Amino acid sequence: MIPPATPKSSATRRATLAVVCVTTAMLMLDIAVVNTALPSIAVELETGVSSLQWVIDAYTLALATVVLSAGAWADRRGRRHVFLIGIVWFTVASLLCALAPTIWVLDIARAAQGIGGAILFACSLALLADVFEKGPQRAAALAAYGATIGGAFAVGPLVGGVLTELLNWRAIFLVNIPIGLATLLLTLRWVPESRDPHPRGADIPGQLLVSTGLGALVFGLLRGNEDGWLDPLTVAAAIVAAVALVGFVLHELRTREPMLPPHLLANRAFAGAQIAAFAISASLFAVFVYTTIYLQNVLHLSPIDTGLLYIPATAAMFVVAGATAKLDRRVPVFVSLSVSLLLVAVGLIMMTAVDVGSSKYAILPGLIVALVGAGVFNPVMSGLVLGESTSDHSGLAAGINDAFRQTGIAVGVAGLGTLLPAQSLLPGGSPHEFVTGLHQALLLSAVIAALGALVCVATLRTTRASADDPRETARVIA
Repeated sequence: MIPPATPKSSATRRATLAVVCVTTAMLMLDIAVVNTALPSIAVELETGVSSLQWVIDAYTLALATVVLSAGAWADRRGRRHVFLIGIVWFTVASLLCALAPTIWVLDIARAAQGIGGAILFACSLALLADVFEKGPQRAAALAAYGATIGGAFAVGPLVGGVLTELLNWRAIFLVNIPIGLATLLLTLRWVPESRDPHPRGADIPGQLLVSTGLGALVFGLLRGNEDGWLDPLTVAAAIVAAVALVGFVLHELRTREPMLPPHLLANRAFAGAQIAAFAISASLFAVFVYTTIYLQNVLHLSPIDTGLLYIPATAAMFVVAGATAKLDRRVPVFVSLSVSLLLVAVGLIMMTAVDVGSSKYAILPGLIVALVGAGVFNPVMSGLVLGESTSDHSGLAAGINDAFRQTGIAVGVAGLGTLLPAQSLLPGGSPHEFVTGLHQALLLSAVIAALGALVCVATLRTTRASADDPRETARVIA
């Protein structure tokens, strides 16, 4: 029998929470700030459409495919130790992004950044679970963590706009360096070590198969939109993706220590929660890329004006996330998640009001509604994961959720991008063609979010999670 952990000091808890929140903000910022800088990157590096989309997808895809292995590695080697490696890796990769001379170097550096991000994401909630015991203190930590996600998106577009317009798009990556160094020092000084006394082994074949499968899938979607769906490389990518992903499923069912344990997904409540995470990422957070391009390339807003326009909606998400984390004991999990996804769907439909000659404020009402939904969603989902992370396998629990989230963004950016004519995505492209495609992407995103809501009702409703403590869901579905 494993003895109970010794309670951590208040200084240790505060420092660990600060480190986790700051690194999480940095990781989320690296999605939000890049969105605003995409048109500038396209002009300076003279890139094509698919190469530009890889600036987003290289990061999120690498994060999604590595995070499960990173979680298992953290459980095995020590979460603090692996977290430190992640900070150094991410900081160095950020420097490489800032120095990239060509779009291909930038895409490769972004993939490297995603690997560092996967390591940090996989450890973050596990570090919190180690220092905060279940109860009011953990609820407060969860509120801070959820608000951090909202806050990063609240300031991300504006930060990206300011840095891009006043300095250069490369500054959006250079800003990570002092943040990385500061969190490195804090982690070395204050964050305690923790690990799983019975860790899982590495699943190298599974890692290779899922990375190949998802990479080929995204490559095929991006290339097909630009070069045609019958292009030999597009067809070959589709075949490789199908074979690798089927092979991954078969391997996970047979191997002794899978990176994605099938018994977890066999539980419909756990699987439903992950589908919900995928749905909000593949809809709202993926289409966010194209609304940013709309504001800059069609309405001709500057990067700073684009960032300022997002502030009311993303600030609303920040406020709602903090409030939801404090109120989640009173509302069943399936209600919170399904209602939040329905709000996202409604907001996305409202955003179809935009047109070539629209006011820049036409997008704002729908964006506010959608991001209020996201503000409800994030802390509730984090509560499920944090509840599971009280176990020794907390790295795995956090990793699974992050994998579904980031896979949703990667596949969503590529999939929704197929609805927009390739050349319309670049500066100087047809605004009418872009807006027509954007309307289709918004409607499809709304359908994805609504289906996610239905999945929540169908899978989480029968879980013995309670309005008294929704984190009971995490223990049941584990």
